[in-house]
Amino acid sequence: MCLIVFAWRAHPRYPLVVAANRDEYLSRPSSPAHWWADAPDLLAGRDLEAGGTWMGLSRSGRFAALTNYRDPSRHVEGAPSRGVLVREALEAELPATRVLQGLGAECSRYAGFNLLVGDGSTLAVLESTNGTVRALEPGIYGLSNHLLDSPWPKLLKTRAGLAELLGAGQAEGRVDALDEHALCQGLLALMRDPRPAADPHLPATGVSLEWERWLSPAFIRAPGYGTRCTSVVVQHDDGRIRFDEWTWDAHGEQASAVTHRFATQPTT
Repeated sequence: MCLIVFAWRAHPRYPLVVAANRDEYLSRPSSPAHWWADAPDLLAGRDLEAGGTWMGLSRSGRFAALTNYRDPSRHVEGAPSRGVLVREALEAELPATRVLQGLGAECSRYAGFNLLVGDGSTLAVLESTNGTVRALEPGIYGLSNHLLDSPWPKLLKTRAGLAELLGAGQAEGRVDALDEHALCQGLLALMRDPRPAADPHLPATGVSLEWERWLSPAFIRAPGYGTRCTSVVVQHDDGRIRFDEWTWDAHGEQASAVTHRFATQPTT
């Protein structure tokens, strides 16, 4: 993933809401979100080159998602795929913070990343570049290719958009006013924004100015690279989860769409 905005216990009806874009080389093969044959409790897309994933859920309601940290100077030659970390987090049975602390001990093996893990009662983040593990307070957050809530233009815009969507009806006390389908469609539109940031607001991450421009929108189209899928997760207060995913072709047109709904099953 290269852009995630999420709300943790910020809405009385939906304790977890996530919208995310996965940006990747167009030539790298992957499959849309599905229940894995070799890990039947895991729902996620799959990187068919390295076998891992960028975001997923388990039947127990665990959530995990990863973004890379953009800094060419931190390249680790021969590093393993960071997608295995998401699977490890989803299959773990320890609390989220303990899982991240364990994975944090292995950070030096990987190129830079940020990893979100939720266990139903706690949502926490590991920032590999500083080794920090934090349990998050209720709120609305954004994560791109830097640290949590780094004020990149696309992060600020999409985070504000999520806050606006979740705020619909709450001012009047109408917590039931926000329909699940309308929320998903609103988040999809938010993540499909192709407008680049103005040059004075671009971050400096060690790539060329031309690439900073290409990478600045929420929805990316660049030579050989771009937004490959958009994912939306909505968890209800009774534990039901809806997971929508749209995949995009080389021209930014929809290639597929899937919707998964399931009720969480507590671990025994």
